[in-house]
Amino acid sequence: MSELAALEAVTEAVESGAGLPEVVRAAAKALNGSLAVADAWGATLAVAARSPAEERALLSQGKGVSSTPLRVGDTVVGTLHMRVTTASSDSDSGSDSAEPSAQMKRLLVTMIASEVERVRAPERASETAAAEFLRAILRRELTAREELLARASELSLDIEDGASMIVARAHPQAPTDEGWRARVRAVAERGARAVVNRSIAALSEREGAGAVGAEVLLLLPGGEETTAARAAEAVLREMEAGLAGYTFALGRSRIAEDPADLPRAAGEALLAANVAQGGSDGVALAFEQTGAYRLLLSAMTENPSELQRFYAETVEPLLAYDEQYETELVRTLATFLEADGNVAGTAQRLFTHRHTIYYRLERVRELSGLDVSSSDGREKLSLGLKAMRVLGISAAGGPASEAGAEGGRVPGRSGRRTR
Repeated sequence: MSELAALEAVTEAVESGAGLPEVVRAAAKALNGSLAVADAWGATLAVAARSPAEERALLSQGKGVSSTPLRVGDTVVGTLHMRVTTASSDSDSGSDSAEPSAQMKRLLVTMIASEVERVRAPERASETAAAEFLRAILRRELTAREELLARASELSLDIEDGASMIVARAHPQAPTDEGWRARVRAVAERGARAVVNRSIAALSEREGAGAVGAEVLLLLPGGEETTAARAAEAVLREMEAGLAGYTFALGRSRIAEDPADLPRAAGEALLAANVAQGGSDGVALAFEQTGAYRLLLSAMTENPSELQRFYAETVEPLLAYDEQYETELVRTLATFLEADGNVAGTAQRLFTHRHTIYYRLERVRELSGLDVSSSDGREKLSLGLKAMRVLGISAAGGPASEAGAEGGRVPGRSGRRTR
């Protein structure tokens, strides 16, 4: 087949609206090879291979397979995996299999990219609508039951029997590509849909969310607590499997039996994610597992400035000192309170000397004006730590380098500590 005839066959497939698989099959004939098309997150959209073995080779990017990004403007919409049969490799058959020209390849790649973009346009429109719906719930712009039901119906969601919310976060530990946040959203949604197939997801775009990485909102239709718990586990499992080199935090709400309670559920999921992000209780928490932190939910959602003010008056000076001098005042204070105010127990848990603990607690008193030896001081500092975690602020420190801490260093420890 001549290049012109091959190009006409591909053009006819595009113009007739035959669909991406037919376009890829026509392009495979034009290129005299096998093709596979994946979307921007790696999901296979279409394959045109001469045999099952050839298909496996394409999808695993085996020997002789080249991969080309599919671009529309500056946006990568997918990848084309290609293995072209050259004249030399097909000479035994005596067929005319001259390798297509570079111009022909480029033109076909462009046409396939445009078709991928066209095919995904309705899906992207649906993703946009879902994102607007979820963000409006989180911002408490949608609170009326009938309006929530109407908006959900537009997205083919049935939430009359209940629904729950998840906030899932991923933070890369090394520089990554430009579209990593979109990939996090896709991976989290894939995990949720493995259990609840009508789940929807969106990047939250909440103010301050960038500081904790990519923050994904997920809505799970249905009133079964056990199903929601399995979906949260599936989200975390999928993220851990598909996002190597990231850290994670996940919070899950209670079931909102009335759709009007969805904004409350979003706040619960956000609070649980904040607590998971800032502590040692695990990377995934249900709202019921947040203990006394639940008492601060109304402050977080209705009056966050008051919560911020209390944090600023208690723990913020300690965190600022830790960040400036790479010390561990916040961690030491938290461990001291967890050890019921026992200095020896704190020193044992932190693998440091008691003199170091006394020194750090004195610095806590000087910086905050609160004395851990008094019940009032301990109570305020404890609430300050809770406010810090509810606000989603993580403590980061390093090996104690302040004066008086020499006896508490652990051999071999260096650099900053991260959560």
